[in-house]
Amino acid sequence: MLANVNPTRMELLRLKKRLTLAERGHKLLKDKRDELMRQLLGMIDEVKTQRLSIENEFQSILEGFMLAKAKMGPYQTEQALLIPRKKIAVTVGEKNLMSVKVPVFKKEVTGDIISYGFLNTTGEMDISLIKFEKFIESLLNLAEKEKTVQLLANEIEETRRRVNALEYRLIPEFLETIKFITMKLAETERSNTIRLMKVKEIVRSH
Repeated sequence: MLANVNPTRMELLRLKKRLTLAERGHKLLKDKRDELMRQLLGMIDEVKTQRLSIENEFQSILEGFMLAKAKMGPYQTEQALLIPRKKIAVTVGEKNLMSVKVPVFKKEVTGDIISYGFLNTTGEMDISLIKFEKFIESLLNLAEKEKTVQLLANEIEETRRRVNALEYRLIPEFLETIKFITMKLAETERSNTIRLMKVKEIVRSH
């Protein structure tokens, strides 16, 4: 589609400059999109592996708690876990990844995961709690990566839209308009040349 412009040399120069900028921006955005895709695909494989590992780990922890509950009884298990001493505070920061602000989770830990005496509890309970303590670290790490994957995917989609807008709408419009102005200027120049030649002929005839 032709832009609504005056076919002048100044307008032609302005459009050529804008075309150069658009082509440069198009290349940079394509490079950014390709790099984001590369990082996203690598991270997706990592997240899948980590998620599967966490699911297996969580299943193992649950089995440990169930075994401890079977040995200790529901009441004794509830009493052992009634007053937790361990506290975890999570703060969310951010870092820049290819112009995308992705989250960084930091945890502050206080207290001990085991808040009961060892007289009326089982080894399965201790092992399950220690596993759970490590599990929380893995869970935060996974949450951070999954959010990063989501943000990268959104940025890729936005970048893809910009690339397409430049490639299929803006740049073709510039090219078509430049071609139109160039043809108009050439046509005007030919008309002026013919007019000058006729003026010269008239002058010579007199």
